[in-house]
Amino acid sequence: MRQRGTKMWPGMGVGMGKDHTIFATAEGAVKFHKGLKGRTFISVLPVAEAAE
Repeated sequence: MRQRGTKMWPGMGVGMGKDHTIFATAEGAVKFHKGLKGRTFISVLPVAEAAE
């Protein structure tokens, strides 16, 4: 996901590039969730875990 600044933060299974681009490090289902200080995190759940 391209962004200007850190509007979204990387969670599990996700990395962040130098230009704040968020990318998946594993295949699976994408999950958006709120965390500390109202930050929005993006995580990638593994395929087996996402099926449940």
